[in-house]
Amino acid sequence: MTTVGVLALQGSFNEHMAALRRIGVKGVEIRKAEQLQAVDALIIPGGESTTMAKLAHYHNLFPALREFVSTGKPVWGTCAGLIFLANKAIGQKSGGQELIGGLDCIVNRNFFGSQLQSFETELSVPKLAEEEGGPNGFRGVFIRAPAILEVGPDVEILADCPVPLETKKSIMSVDNGQEEEIVSRERVIVAVRQGNLLGTAFHPELTTDLRWHSLFLKMKKDSSDRCLQRVPTSGTDLEDSLGKRPFDLPIYE
Repeated sequence: MTTVGVLALQGSFNEHMAALRRIGVKGVEIRKAEQLQAVDALIIPGGESTTMAKLAHYHNLFPALREFVSTGKPVWGTCAGLIFLANKAIGQKSGGQELIGGLDCIVNRNFFGSQLQSFETELSVPKLAEEEGGPNGFRGVFIRAPAILEVGPDVEILADCPVPLETKKSIMSVDNGQEEEIVSRERVIVAVRQGNLLGTAFHPELTTDLRWHSLFLKMKKDSSDRCLQRVPTSGTDLEDSLGKRPFDLPIYE
């Protein structure tokens, strides 16, 4: 049976654990490096990226996390987790933060602004619909979210979204030497895939749509032809496989 680790230092790890329960997959909270040896895939959740980095550094997790990425096992970063997986991040706090790396992209931390500027929007996700079925749209929940500014040639873009006017106004009010180039953008990338790595700037775990989790669970390990187990995502199949659902955290409908 597939076991998925969820980095549980801070942030929305409980919500990812709940999503995994809803699709019948065993989730394990990861707080120590040695725990990574027992999981087939890893989710790095959203949260406060600087705090998560400090905790990961304190627990000496970065070497083990980089090693896990290098094995070819699937790794998914949501929001702060996306920042962790990026090869380069800009807009960081003074002193910066340590990154895991692996995703050939440049991420702007908190691109969409503060907590007060969090928003939801309908994203066009034709590739997700092609592989997982369902509608071509997905409700993206952006909470103090990053954005992907540039990607390398091997990175597949899965979703982008328009830059809200309020975001442009916020960027213009900050003198960071990059505002002119960023404000001129009409759209930014918010979901990518590269080999065994998946990154989303938004929070699928806060919705009832489980297709991103299903997509992640089907990602192949580069070093073998084995796929992670595909799990049912329809209500009927879930009831058959799980019986009565356990109590889960509130999610956005």
